[in-house]
Amino acid sequence: MQFLQNIRVVEFSHMVMGPSVGMILGDLGADVIKIEPIDGDKTRSLPGSGAGYFAMFNRNKKSICLNIKTTEGQQVIRDLLSDADVMIENFRPGALDKLGFGFDDVKKINPGIIYQSSKGFLSGPYEQRTALDEVAQMMGGLAYMTGPPGRPLRAGSSVIDITGGMFGVIGILSALLARNQTGDGAHVTSALFETTVFLVGQHMAQHAVTGIPAAPMPARTSAWAVYDVFETADAQMFVGVVSDGQWQSFCQTFGFDQWHDNDNYRANKDRVMLRDEIIPVLQERFAAMPTATLEALLSDAGLPFAPISKPEELSANPHLQHNGLHDINLPDQDKTVQLPKLPVEINGQRTQLHEHPPAAGGNTRELLQGLGYNTEKIQSLIDAGVVA
Repeated sequence: MQFLQNIRVVEFSHMVMGPSVGMILGDLGADVIKIEPIDGDKTRSLPGSGAGYFAMFNRNKKSICLNIKTTEGQQVIRDLLSDADVMIENFRPGALDKLGFGFDDVKKINPGIIYQSSKGFLSGPYEQRTALDEVAQMMGGLAYMTGPPGRPLRAGSSVIDITGGMFGVIGILSALLARNQTGDGAHVTSALFETTVFLVGQHMAQHAVTGIPAAPMPARTSAWAVYDVFETADAQMFVGVVSDGQWQSFCQTFGFDQWHDNDNYRANKDRVMLRDEIIPVLQERFAAMPTATLEALLSDAGLPFAPISKPEELSANPHLQHNGLHDINLPDQDKTVQLPKLPVEINGQRTQLHEHPPAAGGNTRELLQGLGYNTEKIQSLIDAGVVA
């Protein structure tokens, strides 16, 4: 499934947001060329929570390392951009303009190019500010909604970087469709702050509709009587009962006759008022049950449930093992890991792995040859430290 197989992308990015844009396009079949500094993308060697960034967000790409500040390196970039369809960048505002690769400059090289910028903020008073995923989550209300009252908490994934990248892809694909009709390129920008606010928009709407500020999720008033994480005999399980029909099935499955036949519990709005009575009964019942037993009962009844999983356990998940994981060879390591595929099916098919995450500069010679550079020219650029 290579819907974008005739689309060439030149990517200037690091960390998560920009690389996620290139990865999604690459997964969909685009030819993605990652431009790295002469000594390689520093994301490759991040420690701690950043150690997985490069492996996760740089598959289905080719790599060329070059010194973007040299005249020869800038000419290589111009040559790459001259027949590209898309350029991706997540430099700080104005950085590429100083090097002659802002949107107006690149449009002169290639009038039809789609130039995508991943930024902290869209146009406005904050557009020159430096931002990170965490900054956006704190400023955009997501950290407030995630943590307990008075303890704002970042979500446990780079959710804004990744979602902001997804919005960048939506903008790119829209601009490519428009270009088919007009022939014109476009400048597409997605941003961390506005992405966060969009995700929190449901809570802004809640306040607008009810007049009551949304409480942080750990302190929220649930919309349903049963919508909680419970301790089991050997683990934890989320259980949700979100309709009156599900409530009847729930009561029948677990033998709660005192609730099944009682009109006081028949409607969800009434059950919510009785949560303090219902939840302790469920806590006692579920705490005595092995997770596997509880899971089987909930599954047979068609009720929403989820065992609480850790990231390191997901590669063993039978559903993901069916067709949800790529076997990824890590660059510069004798190691293969399983990482999630793009979460979409088209005509029943998942995206495929075409390129493992590249070694730094692993495609430099190949790409320069494709631009018409001969062996002597390539070697002279390597010797001069322009490319690697």
